[in-house]
Amino acid sequence: MTDQTNPFGDLTKMLEQFKVQGVDMSALVESRKKDIEAIVEANKSAYNAMQAFARKQTEMLTQAMQDIEAATKVGATDPSAHAELARNACLKAVEDLKDLAEIARKSQVDAMASLTKRANEHASEIKQMLSRK
Repeated sequence: MTDQTNPFGDLTKMLEQFKVQGVDMSALVESRKKDIEAIVEANKSAYNAMQAFARKQTEMLTQAMQDIEAATKVGATDPSAHAELARNACLKAVEDLKDLAEIARKSQVDAMASLTKRANEHASEIKQMLSRK
């Protein structure tokens, strides 16, 4: 029976059967495992950002509908009220765009931090392997 919590278990056992002089197969498998974990973490960050983006867009649409409803109640008789509604709508749109841009920026920063950290670890692992010879 396979261990479902460790997808690398069978691979590790298989690779350890192959003895290559000077190559630590378990360290090699562990390194690839860390690479995959970093990619999974970056994908989680992107997924969370996508959800936050969708929530923000839903909030924007809801607010826009409420504003349209309020504008129709004002009627055509008060031009200053229409001007104020239009001004507020423009300001709100700019704020919403800033929020969406911040969500996207944070997502990219989080994803890149995870991948950059792993890339640096990977470079250190390679240096260690080369210095053993």
